[in-house]
Amino acid sequence: MRLEAVELRRVRLPFHVPFRSALAETSVREVVLVRVVTDAGEGWGECAALSHPDYTSEYVDGAAAVLRSHLVPLLARAGPPSATGVAPALAGIRGHRMAKAALEMAVLDAELRAEGRSLAARLGATRTWVEAGVAVGIPTSVAELLDDVGAALDEGYRRVKLKIAPGWDVEPVRAVRERFGDGVLLQADANGAYRLDDAAALAALDPFHLALLEQPLPPGDLVGHAELGRRVRTPVCLDESVTSADSAATAVALGAASVVNVKPGRVGGYLEAVRVHDVCRAAGVGVWCGGMFESGLARSANLALAALPGFTLPGDVSPPSRYLAADLVAPPVARDGRLAVPDRPGIGADVDAGALRRATVSVERVALAP
Repeated sequence: MRLEAVELRRVRLPFHVPFRSALAETSVREVVLVRVVTDAGEGWGECAALSHPDYTSEYVDGAAAVLRSHLVPLLARAGPPSATGVAPALAGIRGHRMAKAALEMAVLDAELRAEGRSLAARLGATRTWVEAGVAVGIPTSVAELLDDVGAALDEGYRRVKLKIAPGWDVEPVRAVRERFGDGVLLQADANGAYRLDDAAALAALDPFHLALLEQPLPPGDLVGHAELGRRVRTPVCLDESVTSADSAATAVALGAASVVNVKPGRVGGYLEAVRVHDVCRAAGVGVWCGGMFESGLARSANLALAALPGFTLPGDVSPPSRYLAADLVAPPVARDGRLAVPDRPGIGADVDAGALRRATVSVERVALAP
């Protein structure tokens, strides 16, 4: 397979409800798409980076810049592209895992389309459907929270993840559990908002039988997570702390995680995500597939990952139509909280030309090294 061109495309997809991050509120999901053109066909990748560097150090403008100036030229100089060769070709650039993942995804899509093979088959999926959960943000009141959770359950979802933060934890979790009972699989996600000194406050969540407590402490505090795991009964799940199979192995060895949230962009791509899965499965640590407000393009690919045998909990793989008012592909459809795993060649979704045109802000073709 010969690389003939690489295109970077900026798109904007409107949210149903504005998204509030630590730095800003936005009504659109900005995305960098990568399109690779080879002599065997094309492939698409989607960068998971958000508009601002508050979830991780990566952000949309930075991802576009490193792809343009460093990652694409390196890949072009490495010779005929292959999915397994992307990570080694880009290894000289530190970090920028989400940008690397987008480029790998595009090459993987092109390669699999040329082979007539699905991503699910390539990754080793063992199921034809996966169960999805939904995440509920921090609303303005407990009453609004109960309405949001009730709406999700009415749609057929059986797992609900509640965002928590100091001052918004025990009471909202208690209210949800009392209203909807123990039959609902509940998770709590802190996005690193607590410190080990808050262990008593987090232990106060134990009576509510949560499936897991996601990323309670800052990402770098693996030792703190291990100690917290000894102070609470709720299983501790790591998200932002795990950026590779090596970091997953370290976290497991320290006893810092009972569960791991795997996000392909955060760990550098789908092939590394499989390695994270393998490390955790071998250690008896459960994994599940997280989400980054993807379009249907990446969300379809995430379904293939979530169908691997070690993914034992419902993932954040619900249809993008829950949060996006427009999409780039025909989105996956949930039935009773379950979604079919795409079995078509490539990553499982075809870009709609009209939707792409309407969402596009800019397009640039990156110069390849001679």
